Amino acid sequence: MKRIDDMKQDQLIAAAIEARAKAYAPYSNHPVGVALLADDGNIYSGCNVENAAYPLGFCGEPNAIGNMIMGGGKTIRHLVVAGPGYHVCTPCGGCRQQLREFTGADDIRITVCDVTGAIVSETTLSALLPHSFAPENVAEVSSMESNKS
Repeated sequence: MKRIDDMKQDQLIAAAIEARAKAYAPYSNHPVGVALLADDGNIYSGCNVENAAYPLGFCGEPNAIGNMIMGGGKTIRHLVVAGPGYHVCTPCGGCRQQLREFTGADDIRITVCDVTGAIVSETTLSALLPHSFAPENVAEVSSMESNKS
């Protein structure tokens, strides 16, 4: 797993904190900001946006992924999550699966920051989502089906 340089990580942290400031979290009061470094070298960010009809809200990770896709990026290289407190605020289970779709591998680094921007955890997607289900799993089944004919 390739590490990014400190300057790029600082830029990701700043972008995640800026995104957290824009979060819409009136129900949980738990604003989260996310920033990702994509394969195109750009940083894309997102924040959680809640809705009174709870299933209709969404987390910061899919927001950042959508911004990456719209901006022309295809693959996530590094992710930073900035939570609202001093605790470790990792991506939820559903977001872990969504991240896996756009990583190209499950060993991307995930940096978690607290409310001040201090790093409280560094982990990998494979540690958070072991034995992940990924696009290659679907391709394998499709390949098996076409070989039956």
